[in-house]
This record gives sequence, structure tokens and C-alpha cells, in this order.
Amino acid sequence: MLNEFKDFIAKGNVMDLAVGIIIGAAFTAIVTSLVGDLINPVIGLILGGVDFTNMYVVLSGTVPENAGLQAARDAGAAVFAYGAFITACINFFIIAFVVFMLVKAVNAIKSKAERPDDVVPEVKTGPSELDVLIQIRDQLRR
Repeated sequence: MLNEFKDFIAKGNVMDLAVGIIIGAAFTAIVTSLVGDLINPVIGLILGGVDFTNMYVVLSGTVPENAGLQAARDAGAAVFAYGAFITACINFFIIAFVVFMLVKAVNAIKSKAERPDDVVPEVKTGPSELDVLIQIRDQLRR
């Protein structure tokens, strides 16, 4: 049973999956920073200084005025954090677009690798030896 487990772990698919999960986690951190540190401030500037990450509605409880989302949560209030949802949607679309571009690039590389560029066109050099022998046979029959 231990040998079967070793064989399972050593298969390429399991290793590829592990590498994909690790890269995905690192990629998520990069995209989160991209959205939070670069895209949201630009969108906020366009919309007049709006910061999505701190947009929420207090459903129940008391929150100090102009408190951020984390301060409202720390105060124990039930909040409807629609700004965090907007940020998550932006993250999703950026990740989906980047993954689409990566898959498109990998598919282009695969298709280029599958069809060699150095294929020599077939040149007709004349009849083969078999063709000549068939012609001789046919001439002798007549």
C-alpha cells in the first residue's frame, strides 16, 4: 500500500497540481495587491475619492461615525460590506483575464510545437523504381 501511495504521489498530474496550487496562492497575493493598491485608488479617484474597501452598511449595532470596515467589524456590528464584494469581483475578473491570456499563450506555443516549420515540400522527382517496373511489365504484356 505504501508503494502504491508513492507511485500516486510521483505521478506527474499530482505534482503539476501541487505546483499549480502554490503558484495560484502566490498569484492571488499579487492580484490582491494589484487591485487594492493600484486599481481601486484609480477607480476611487475617477469616482471622486471613493474607497471601495471601506464601503458598507450597518445592519445592526453601533459604529463610530466614519469608521472603517474593520473598525465596524471590531465593534461587533453586523455590516453589509458591499465594497469588499466589489473588490472581490474586480479581483476575479483580473484573475480570469490573466488566466485566459496564459492559457491562450500556452495553446499557441503548443500548436507551434506540434507543427514543425521546417517541413520540406514534396518534390516530384520522377517515377519511382516500382513505377518503371510496372510500365515495363505493361509494355511486355502488349
